Amino acid sequence: MTEIVSRATIRDVARTAGVSVGSVSRALNGGKNVSARVARDVAAAAEKLGYQPDFLARSLRTRTTGMVGCLVSDVANPLYASIVQAAEARLRDAGLLMVVANTANDPARERAMVAAFRSRRLDGILVAPGSDENDRAWRDLAAGGAPVVILDRDVPHLERPPEETQPWPAVLVDHREGARTATRYLIGLGHRRIALLTPGARMRPGRERIAGFRAAFAEADIDPAGAEVCLQESSMDFAQGDALALLQRERRPTAIIALGTRILAGALRAARDLGLAIPADLSVIAVGDTDLAAVHSPAITALRWSLEDVGRAAAELLLQRLRGTGGEGQARALLPVDLVLRDSCGPPASH
Repeated sequence: MTEIVSRATIRDVARTAGVSVGSVSRALNGGKNVSARVARDVAAAAEKLGYQPDFLARSLRTRTTGMVGCLVSDVANPLYASIVQAAEARLRDAGLLMVVANTANDPARERAMVAAFRSRRLDGILVAPGSDENDRAWRDLAAGGAPVVILDRDVPHLERPPEETQPWPAVLVDHREGARTATRYLIGLGHRRIALLTPGARMRPGRERIAGFRAAFAEADIDPAGAEVCLQESSMDFAQGDALALLQRERRPTAIIALGTRILAGALRAARDLGLAIPADLSVIAVGDTDLAAVHSPAITALRWSLEDVGRAAAELLLQRLRGTGGEGQARALLPVDLVLRDSCGPPASH
């Protein structure tokens, strides 16, 4: 005869832990006003009994799923990975499960993921739009009712949510000032031919970097002909080939500013293949202080912003909306960018 094993309930956990059902619910869902002792006792009781929350029942009772979505264009990008990790940790502490979708910079896949998030009625969504071809998808997402927080993008058609007077909540990085600071530094060292290698200008980070880069030349009253913008794809091989062509010119750039992931790797490989020494022949600044920038020899001067702060700030903005306290704080956060000086920059060689 098959033995029927009854499933532990929240009341069983409360009885074992010696607390009320309400205390168990708050402890398991990351609620406030739960002492460390109660949280510890509830966790121990739940583990002892093998208790698993019935999320379907909770969803029907509260009309929430306890889940939020996160949509990014390239989860393998270390700049995204750190943001996602920090956001997930904060939301997990609040009792929410974060589901991550990777669009791989594919507009069709992005539309499919937006539709999937809407159909699952997630409680809220963190999103870094990767395509400007999906106006309809973003409008549909905005109309879905779940709070949306934008990750370092400005989406014109999402500028104001329905029924609200403030822009969509967003966490932005001050890429413009960062690029201006990096370019000023190179100009101060004597460079006049500087190339900026960045992903396309249709997205906010690239567009802001280009604006800051050109602003530094204008402020220094230097011939802007030396300010070269090289729009890159994410492929390292493409970036390397593009950098090879750039650095083989007779009047090649004496300094480059490159996004610190695949693009930087491609540029460094191109410099190595051409026998260019850093910084004697070529000064290099990374946009984003990645592991590659730190461990390269010589270590690469880098623009740094806190990826963890981006993730945590985005999670906090989303939690404010989920708790109905969005009006108590700022709708947008602008995070600063610092220039970390290392060994990859020097005066241009005379040639």
